[in-house]
Amino acid sequence: MKIFHYPCLEDNYAYMIIDEATREAAVVDPVEPEKLVEAAGEHGVQIKLVLTTHHHWDHAGGNAKMREMIPGIKVYGGSLDKVQACTDKVDHGDKISLGADVNILTLHTPCHTKGHISYYVTGKEGEDAAVFTGDTLFIAGCGKFFEGTAEQMHDSLCVTLASLPKPTQVYCGHEYTVKNLQFAQTVEPDNAKIKQKLSWAQQQRQAGLPTIPSTIEQELETNPFVRADLPEIQSKVECKSPVEALGKIRQMKDSWRG
Repeated sequence: MKIFHYPCLEDNYAYMIIDEATREAAVVDPVEPEKLVEAAGEHGVQIKLVLTTHHHWDHAGGNAKMREMIPGIKVYGGSLDKVQACTDKVDHGDKISLGADVNILTLHTPCHTKGHISYYVTGKEGEDAAVFTGDTLFIAGCGKFFEGTAEQMHDSLCVTLASLPKPTQVYCGHEYTVKNLQFAQTVEPDNAKIKQKLSWAQQQRQAGLPTIPSTIEQELETNPFVRADLPEIQSKVECKSPVEALGKIRQMKDSWRG
């Protein structure tokens, strides 16, 4: 299994997942379809699937064009989201296969949108798994609660995604990492892991390089939203439960002007 990232629009990421045995590929949120189709030609692969995380135009807006460019392509999206040009609706726990060795598990991760889907992808034995989290989990952050509640975001982040194997590579929908880590420092000024990762992320961006992927383990160490389960985080934001803490941290982030 190989994964490639493609910067799109201002700060979006689209992705290509390649099954190396069959040279078949899936693309995640291909908002600039021509870019992905051209890349498929360069890699000598056939795009078979589109995996859409949610209905917002900067993620689903390329789907119709993908269907025009590749007749017969399957376009997956959450059953509760009105995903543009969707051919196959998915729910939590559905399984999709790509080529010979790549398996995709759909995870319902609602809040940013009510039907948001994250895609957990595994390859051959010995390869690290990957999860494509759209706008639910960002590196050191999470999406705004446009269509859901703090309780839903807590389930999505701290239960569904946090329970994936720690080495799982995290590929999110936007390059927001530096700002997210700067905010994370305001919540946990003494967290050395946040400080280290911020320094690294700033160097990456100055060099024109991405900050993806992260890992589930790194998010458990540096992401204040994923860490809302910890009593020390709850006391820092003067809350008595994980859900309350996560909601409070989101409010703080929404009004933060770092």
